[in-house]
Amino acid sequence: MDGPRGGNIPGQPVTWRVEGMDCASCVAKVEKAVSRLPGISDIKVNLMAERLGATLSPDGATPEAVEKQIGALGYKATRLEAAAASPPLSWRVEGMDCGSCIAKVEKAVGRLPGVSDVSVNLMAERLTLRLAPGTTDVAAVERQVGALGYKVRALARQDAPGTPSAPADGHDHDRCRGHDHGHGEHEHAHPKPVGTQSGSADDGSHAHGGAFGHSHADHEDPADATKPWYATGKARLVWLLGTLVVGAYALSLVLPHDLTYPLFLIATLVALVPFGRRAFNLARAGSPFSIETLMVTAAAGAAVIGAAEEAAVVVLLFALGELLENVAAGRARAGIKALANLMPRTALRLRADNSTEQVPSDRLSVGDLVLVRPGDRVPCDGIIEDGRSALDESPVTGESVPVNRGPGEAVVAGSINTDGALRVRVTRAATDNTIARIIRMVEEATASRAPTQRFIERFSTYWTPGAMVVSALVILVPPFLLGWDWWTSVYRGLAVLLIACPCALVISVPAALASGLSAGARRGLLIKGGAALEEIGTARTVAFDKTGTLTAGHPRVTDVLPASGTSASDLLAYAAAVEQGSSHPLAKAVMAEAGSRGIATPAASDQGAVPGKAVTATVGGRRVSVGSPRHAAELGARMGGLVEQAARLEGEGKTAVVVVVDGAAAGVLALRDEPRADAAAAVAALSKLGIRSVMLTGDNARTGAAIASGLGLDVKAELLPEDKLREIGALRSAGSVVMVGDGINDAPALAAASVGVAMGGGTDVALETADAAVLKDRVSGVVELVGLSRSTMTNVKTNVAIAVGLKAVFLVTTMVGVTGLWPAIMADTGATVLVTLNALRLLAWKPAV
Repeated sequence: MDGPRGGNIPGQPVTWRVEGMDCASCVAKVEKAVSRLPGISDIKVNLMAERLGATLSPDGATPEAVEKQIGALGYKATRLEAAAASPPLSWRVEGMDCGSCIAKVEKAVGRLPGVSDVSVNLMAERLTLRLAPGTTDVAAVERQVGALGYKVRALARQDAPGTPSAPADGHDHDRCRGHDHGHGEHEHAHPKPVGTQSGSADDGSHAHGGAFGHSHADHEDPADATKPWYATGKARLVWLLGTLVVGAYALSLVLPHDLTYPLFLIATLVALVPFGRRAFNLARAGSPFSIETLMVTAAAGAAVIGAAEEAAVVVLLFALGELLENVAAGRARAGIKALANLMPRTALRLRADNSTEQVPSDRLSVGDLVLVRPGDRVPCDGIIEDGRSALDESPVTGESVPVNRGPGEAVVAGSINTDGALRVRVTRAATDNTIARIIRMVEEATASRAPTQRFIERFSTYWTPGAMVVSALVILVPPFLLGWDWWTSVYRGLAVLLIACPCALVISVPAALASGLSAGARRGLLIKGGAALEEIGTARTVAFDKTGTLTAGHPRVTDVLPASGTSASDLLAYAAAVEQGSSHPLAKAVMAEAGSRGIATPAASDQGAVPGKAVTATVGGRRVSVGSPRHAAELGARMGGLVEQAARLEGEGKTAVVVVVDGAAAGVLALRDEPRADAAAAVAALSKLGIRSVMLTGDNARTGAAIASGLGLDVKAELLPEDKLREIGALRSAGSVVMVGDGINDAPALAAASVGVAMGGGTDVALETADAAVLKDRVSGVVELVGLSRSTMTNVKTNVAIAVGLKAVFLVTTMVGVTGLWPAIMADTGATVLVTLNALRLLAWKPAV
């Protein structure tokens, strides 16, 4: 917006998105704070929509003043007009290795005028934001980040989110359309948008972390990315400090103390110069209580009181801890980067004359024809035009058994062609193929904050200032009350400063969540954020859709029972005419049966649907409906002996479909969709984990009961879409509920559950619907999701115990004089390294056999 007042005009209505509000008291705080500003009227705050609306008078507060007022409360206000007017900008920020780095960068950049939608992704090493026109420029952002000691590089559009080589932060806006069909459980519904969850989830753009964290001085230049860890900039600082400290100690064995003491002072100063510069810049950027401030204060104080030897060891251990954290963070990022390596770098594109040319796989366009030889990785999402082969999809879906594919069938990027040559037509560009979208989803997930993480970050904002107060009390009170000498009280107070940093506590949760999300993605378990990952493991009930979830989703016609006066061919012709053009599984089964019998499909008009009950059309001037026996009864159709036939078929676990022509039943078709091979074992495994399983289906009660009894789970049948929502609500009253569906027709129930899980395929549906997705078509994937969630949360609890326990132990031993400065710094950097390494163990997670 132009002008010093941001384009403010008389009575100008302005709308902001306010991130971080999670209860009614948040709304009250925002309303009260904004109302105190001059010239503000018509204030409206919407908790669910995260919106603040107000009218600004020309001589009152500016939009920037409103944003500053809200920011002071700990929320993030983004002016929607400004966000819409400017495109997002992205930078690669090198050197971030813990949760505090995110808070530092967010806070520093967020203080610049005109900056909005700040998002920092630790795992992707990416900063994304918007700049209002006429305010801060790109160079100012880079200077602000560079002043914190990080290396920042602007990303061009080809490097920006969306490609496997540089995974995306953006969203894919493609949406699948369900088919509104009348066979009970296949209601039409719009899929749930990416990232919508029933629980609250932070999108990563609001910094609760406050001012704390580790030093990142002397971060490596971009060339360090290709160097081994021992040759990076951080490593060089460690080698320099180590040489000075070890050399000084060796000389102290043969030279007088007065001659070697200056060497320890020099080692201390070498480290304090970059660390001190960082502390100053962080304080200016709004993070005065950083670990840099604590460490510089403690080391300088130790040198002043004559403990330079310990000060030198403290800065050496601090720098060493930084190096180890950087190595550990790099290992965690490698889990995500490994996904990009699933894509081959080149592809064989077929020319018009049938010759091939080798091209980079990211240059393939929709419609190109590529040759995939035996042993090659598939370079694109596409459709097989010629050839047949077994494809190993385990790198993408986690399914270990190769799948046979032939002409007309879809293939996914990253899968391995095991035997025959294939000609594949490209259906998705490189920025939108399965691998790119998995990478994008995982990165977005690692940027989100789980409830446990948000709580710890809020807690840590009070920890550090409180610890500084305790340190001051340790210095000032004991000389008067306990008779300590001033040297002892100052020394122990400085040690308390070093123990105070909450970095290990803050990184304990996101490190574990990032590792868990990466481990799941490599096994075909995609989870869209830490909140969903945390919630899955607490589930009391798992509700399953039937068709396409507990069953294979490929029904076939088993019985054709025409009424008297109607032939089997006429019955199938009527049904096929009504069902033509539909992608519904039952519709496809009817069309396939008609085709196999050589029955021509008549033309149909006025096609429509009765949601959850039937589909209708006019065929040859006659009104035809294809639906459930219940719907036929509601129409008053004359069924005669077909009633008993339908009941018998349903008792056999088949779906009975009645074809009604001009108000009279023309016959019954029976279809059967077999349960998945692992469904019964998966239900039993969930039961062992203490989780109840229930099947929610729109199919008839007899068919539902027949399927459920064979699988060993409860069933709720003949459910319309609104009935499923009601059942999910009832189940949630008893605890957390996971809803598992095929992602097309179960979107309302998926959205209503605590966590929605889409199962199957690795296609649009699995990636764009619900809170999690199981890419392999196996019910056991739901069991694996629960196991991954519980393993991750156990890791989180262990990390928190390590972080808090070590600090508590060293705090006590410091106060009684058992340990000093350098063990105190070990309580911080040592704990941080331990929790990070413990989190990395999750990268090797495997499902229980």
